[in-house]
Amino acid sequence: MKRVGYDADSGKYYYRDQDGSLWEGESGAQYGEMKKVESAPIALDDVHEDNGDIEAAGLRADGYQPVAVNEGGRFPHLPRLSSNSPWRSLFPFLLIIVVVLLLVFRLVYPSIQQDTPDVVLCKGSSVGYRVQAGDTCWDIAQVNNSTLDVLLAENPGLVCEKLIPGQLICVPSSSA
Repeated sequence: MKRVGYDADSGKYYYRDQDGSLWEGESGAQYGEMKKVESAPIALDDVHEDNGDIEAAGLRADGYQPVAVNEGGRFPHLPRLSSNSPWRSLFPFLLIIVVVLLLVFRLVYPSIQQDTPDVVLCKGSSVGYRVQAGDTCWDIAQVNNSTLDVLLAENPGLVCEKLIPGQLICVPSSSA
């Protein structure tokens, strides 16, 4: 007995014996008691080559035809896998690792700022001063024997609340 079909609506399997008779299995059972029938409610392929062996004839037991393949036995719609196919599956993972490492590097070493030149064009007798961490406009003016108003006049647009360490400003030269 060879299984030659399956009716999904009724859940019955169909078999053909050596003399070509058609048999029907019980509903929902792949194996069990069978009864002889004259015809099946589904289309069955008559397989006579290779003694009715549906696998040898290239047919599936459920009645569907196999997917078309080309001469090499490959599916034509699938790309050919090369010898480095394990690397292809690892590539997205490795790419994620590289991106994460670049982000960590960016956080640990913030963008390299080019040092501003030490030359500041200051008017009159004023000189350039590089702001240190913790400096305030008031402290800078006091150290240079000046007032806050004179310091702000020397640096138009200077916002004392937003002093940045390393910033160059003009301070009036200290008069001893």
